[in-house]
Amino acid sequence: MSMARARPLVLDPNRRDDPCAHCGARAYSVCSAIDSKDLDRLAALSTQIVVDPGRSFIEEGDAAEHFFNVTSGTAKLFKLLPDGRRQITGFASTGHFLGLAVSTAYSFSAEALEPMRICRFSRPKLKLMLDDFPAMEKRLLEVASNELVAAQEQMLLLGRKTARERLASFLIARADMPSHCLGHQPGHAETVLLPMTRNDIADYLGLTIETVSRTLTKLRSEGLIEIPSASTVVIKRHAALEAIASGSGGH
Repeated sequence: MSMARARPLVLDPNRRDDPCAHCGARAYSVCSAIDSKDLDRLAALSTQIVVDPGRSFIEEGDAAEHFFNVTSGTAKLFKLLPDGRRQITGFASTGHFLGLAVSTAYSFSAEALEPMRICRFSRPKLKLMLDDFPAMEKRLLEVASNELVAAQEQMLLLGRKTARERLASFLIARADMPSHCLGHQPGHAETVLLPMTRNDIADYLGLTIETVSRTLTKLRSEGLIEIPSASTVVIKRHAALEAIASGSGGH
């Protein structure tokens, strides 16, 4: 057992009596389907947890007893390979709801890349609440459907796209996440937050870290992006980068 898993999760010391009413992630999450007058019921079912960077809050193979709603921060999702290696399958950030596409055991692990806050819900208790709130149940079904679409997109990404197209797709996807893109005005530069390492990006995209670094440098030399720091990328020409991601932007 790793030290990250052995240490207990920490309850959020800043939790209020009405955390849902003051949650900045509500607009992005399934909780938006609940009317404000009913938020106290939702809050009563949740446990607010702080997760330090490098700590896991979901372990592949453990009994799937909880759902998790990310209210701030980013986690990497990964599966363990038979030889002990890890394959990153995605990144979860503000508004992501984890644990839907599992039955009795978690099929993936989740590890914090930066300080995180999450809401943990007991699966049986939340399922009972859904009987009274069909709008939230509908929203959860939409989330499950989106996860299936994302899985199909990832198969296309790894199976058919070039390294250039993969990286462009990744950056565009990050830019389309309101919680991780600072600025969305058409024609303006967009600053995209990248809390994951270059190695994490390479793992997720099925590339080497050298290829990721080389491709980023190429995109920068073409005036498509700027790289002010290791954790941020500024998209200067969104439409051109989107064309590359779709396979119609040349090489």
